[in-house]
Amino acid sequence: MIEWVSTRTLTFFMENIPSWQTALSAGPPFLLGSYLCLYVAGRLKRDLGLKTGYTRKIFHFLIFTSAALVHALQGTRGVCLFGAMASAVIFHALLQGRGGLLYEALAREKDRPHRTYFILAPYLATLIGGLVSNILFGGAALAGYLVTGLGDAAGEPVGTRFGHHPYRAPSPRGVSITRTVEGSLAVFVAATAALGIAAVLSPDLMFTPRTFFLIPLMGAGCALVEAVSPHGWDNAVLQILPSGSAFWLLG
Repeated sequence: MIEWVSTRTLTFFMENIPSWQTALSAGPPFLLGSYLCLYVAGRLKRDLGLKTGYTRKIFHFLIFTSAALVHALQGTRGVCLFGAMASAVIFHALLQGRGGLLYEALAREKDRPHRTYFILAPYLATLIGGLVSNILFGGAALAGYLVTGLGDAAGEPVGTRFGHHPYRAPSPRGVSITRTVEGSLAVFVAATAALGIAAVLSPDLMFTPRTFFLIPLMGAGCALVEAVSPHGWDNAVLQILPSGSAFWLLG
């Protein structure tokens, strides 16, 4: 099993390293696009006073939907290059530190004194989830991008605005975190819609009559997993679970 995983991982990286021509032509637009996504979120917080719970998820939504679009148009090699450029923007935000426009768009006040950790942890979770989904499930990874981009992005803003039924969520670093039933319902609705979109867009998935029955069940599973995931690490399971489910049930 370990040998199979190692071989598959090595093959994945060898097949999907962009050529230097692709890096030169597509890298700068991807870098600029990623920067603009975070810059817009930062300006919305600084100029309009939007809460970090909203600006963070605006960036989250823009990046994941952009990754899904790149994956649909340019395949895995394109999305690997896009991920590298988005990573550069996130690390630039971390280097800015407290008070920086990009940093403050991502760093929740309620995560003090571990605001940087809770930027870095979701980034690592996203990286792990994206790599595992692509290595194991190929084109079905599109489902993971969309569920995380739409489903997870819906939960916090809806919970912030409409949440009246909180529950305690697992959290490392001793930060007290609550989620809400309303936010989890938003994750379910958005994840279900995202899975439907993935079934239509991905050439590796099929939209059949049984899809109408399976997708809501898969969406409910995503919402449940998000509800019990440790704070900051849900981006991993919210990519792997829908990607794997789509691969096995809709492929």
